[in-house]
Amino acid sequence: MRFMVLVPGSPESEAGEMPSTEILGAMTKYNEALIQAGVMLAGEGLHPSSRGAKVRFNGSERTVIDGPFTEAKELVAGYWVWQCASREEAIEWLKRAPFDGGVEVELRQIFEMDDFAEQLTPELREANERLRGQTAQN
Repeated sequence: MRFMVLVPGSPESEAGEMPSTEILGAMTKYNEALIQAGVMLAGEGLHPSSRGAKVRFNGSERTVIDGPFTEAKELVAGYWVWQCASREEAIEWLKRAPFDGGVEVELRQIFEMDDFAEQLTPELREANERLRGQTAQN
């Protein structure tokens, strides 16, 4: 099972403040443990929303909305993609993360092709497997 872990933004991350050397050290040690256990597939921090954009879709109209976005508590400042045997295992790994101060980190399971059952025809399955293979090469 794959899981996405969404690290929330904060006023500090939205202001573009970089984490301290102490925090970076703790996160590096945690990431090393995830990688050594074969859990971490990917993970990155994100620039503040002031450097981002949203695109609103309404029929054929596309509207670009430049950041910053108003609610920092609803923004994502970083993420991981993990491979775990179960939701419980992913939760146990997340409980070890070096966060503090009431931060709430979201954990969501990623859909696999088998989850789409009959909606995913053999042709669509083949096309999606081919695309996944191509993205893995990049």
